[in-house]
Amino acid sequence: MIHPVGPEAATRFVNFVNASPTPFHAVQNASLRLEKAGFQKIREKDDWEKSLNPGGKYYFTRNQAALIAFTLPPNWKYGTGVSIVATHVDSPNLRVRPVSKRSKAGYMQVGVETYGGGIWHSWLDRDLSLAGRVVIATSTGTYHSKLIKIDRPLLRIPTLAIHLDRGVNDNLKFNQETEFIPILGLLEDELNAKKDDSDSDDDDKKAKKPRRADISASSIQTNHHPALLSLLAAELSVAPEEIHDFELSLYDTQPSTLGGINNEFIFSPRMDNLVSSFCAVEAIAGHVSTTAFPTLEGNANCIALFNHEEIGSVSTSGAESSLIPSLLNRLSPTPATFAQSIAQSFLISADMGHAVHPNYTAKHEEKHKPKLNGGVVIKTNAKQRYASDAITSFVVKQLVERRGGQVQEYEVRNDMPCGSTVGPMLSKIGLRTCDVGNAMLSMHSIRETAGSRDIQNAIDLFESFFEGFASLDKTLTVD
Repeated sequence: MIHPVGPEAATRFVNFVNASPTPFHAVQNASLRLEKAGFQKIREKDDWEKSLNPGGKYYFTRNQAALIAFTLPPNWKYGTGVSIVATHVDSPNLRVRPVSKRSKAGYMQVGVETYGGGIWHSWLDRDLSLAGRVVIATSTGTYHSKLIKIDRPLLRIPTLAIHLDRGVNDNLKFNQETEFIPILGLLEDELNAKKDDSDSDDDDKKAKKPRRADISASSIQTNHHPALLSLLAAELSVAPEEIHDFELSLYDTQPSTLGGINNEFIFSPRMDNLVSSFCAVEAIAGHVSTTAFPTLEGNANCIALFNHEEIGSVSTSGAESSLIPSLLNRLSPTPATFAQSIAQSFLISADMGHAVHPNYTAKHEEKHKPKLNGGVVIKTNAKQRYASDAITSFVVKQLVERRGGQVQEYEVRNDMPCGSTVGPMLSKIGLRTCDVGNAMLSMHSIRETAGSRDIQNAIDLFESFFEGFASLDKTLTVD
């Protein structure tokens, strides 16, 4: 049987999301793609005025969890507008607690905290592993943060057998504190391993066990199972005592893949919102690779990949941080040029949207039912949970039309609450903003579904934006 070949852009996305189980990995992989396209890494603490040049391509990261990349036109000067695509790289997941050591009924367990608004029952009976970043000491007395991704199943949150809970299918709710703790292994295996590794008896071990007062403040050795620390150390080729802290998330080891009878779907974790992030990176990297760059005049082009959108964006790497205002200030440092830049700028807030579900069509407003592979979705809300308005929606439609694409409209029903994005919070500084996204099903599940052809649809919009917004804006009179 000959299997259908999926869209090339969707295949590249699958590779990206499989390599990006955490925001740290997504930012690292985005950085590698940008560097391949010729972007130069700069740092926020540097004196940009000495390094930025018209026609240049630059990027910087903050706390390994957020990324800003931008290009400057050949005619760049203070007061030039900025065309921004803003996304986020975080998704609902489970985080290992600072003190994670748990044990019960002979099992080693790992304490976790829920992050974001996940569909938590979808995490049950999945083959889970760990990824994130670890702070390690070096032989020179310095410390650095190193990414880690363990590529094999380690943990599982098993459900209770139906024989012991006959009503399990009537009520999917469970206690997220007491009934949602992953198991790492059997406790007796850890104890046996310790016994095999030592000639001392149990009394000697107890005698040698350090008291908390004897442990340095930066030590985490007693906070986690020794087996877990040994596993991390082996992955990083360091000694367990060289690990001083970490931020680890659980992720599903089942890889992202194309699916459906004609590969029209993507079945994957973290598509909200790595789809938009991947498409933004691909669009700006593709734009600078065209023969038209850097001969095109107009705005500076920018992508912004934020962290912590799923919990409100209030962090140093979130959309409500200083990242965008600081960038605009540094590119236009006087009050007059800053105001001029804002007036000429435009922001596309890109986050995934809700496709109509065949089993729950009544959950959508009758005339606003986006479909998978139906094109980019423009999201509107009269209460400004989305920042789109008639002017900004018109601009996006014009940009999509230039690439021969289609748009879909989405508004939530009056009897349902509406989610939000980074768009409204970034529009506060005066940026004209339109909220868009790709349609998807099962948002915030551990396995989501999206349209494979919509990946290219989003890339086309963003490339059209970078190429043609400034010239389109000159034809538009509002004030």
